[in-house]
Amino acid sequence: MKLDILAFGAHPDDVELGCGATIAKEISLGKKVGIVDLTRGELGTRGSADIRDVEAANAAKILGVTVRENLGFADGFFVNDKKNQLEVIKMIRKYKPEIVLCNAIDDRHIDHPKGSDLVSDACFLSGLLKIETEVEGKRQEKWRPKQVYHYIQWKNIEPHFVVDVTGFMDLKMKSVFAYTSQFYDPKSNEPETPITSKNFTDSIDYRAKDLGRLIGVEYAEGFTSERYVAVENLDKLI
Repeated sequence: MKLDILAFGAHPDDVELGCGATIAKEISLGKKVGIVDLTRGELGTRGSADIRDVEAANAAKILGVTVRENLGFADGFFVNDKKNQLEVIKMIRKYKPEIVLCNAIDDRHIDHPKGSDLVSDACFLSGLLKIETEVEGKRQEKWRPKQVYHYIQWKNIEPHFVVDVTGFMDLKMKSVFAYTSQFYDPKSNEPETPITSKNFTDSIDYRAKDLGRLIGVEYAEGFTSERYVAVENLDKLI
């Protein structure tokens, strides 16, 4: 199955929080989008890996993604090594995306920059002929995405470009709140974390509003790029 966009997250909920509105918009435009989670989020303070599996499946349905997979790497302890790179390469070669979206290049959670580097390195290595991989006994062809973009997470990283996501924030927020065990719930008796506050969930909206303000629209999501973002001509800029 060939996808237009493949979004990677170190944990279930990373993709929804970082670029859920962009994904919803691209799907509305007819793009095929998939999500690959590197871990099951088993170290999360609230909930469990089994609960997170269900929440991730529900969030995927809300966004309308074509497929969602989980590589089962160790939450908090996965590393950017050959073994894990090969597993990511298999996903890239399986779905042949033109664009890969992945974690922030720098962030509060140590898994986010690790996931960012791991996926970025795998995108390059996936294009090398002499790296051989197999899925279900079939040898895979080499494939290198045309673009690798990093969404923004906890830290306010300066974006290289922003996407107008006006009209798609409701879907994003529904997909985020599909993780009912994770976020703000005044009735919960579980321990508080930095992401369980109302301020955090409010920040999802006000960050998107502020990025939208800067480009003259209601809402936007920001990304960084590993290479220059090229345009055909100036009149295609917002």
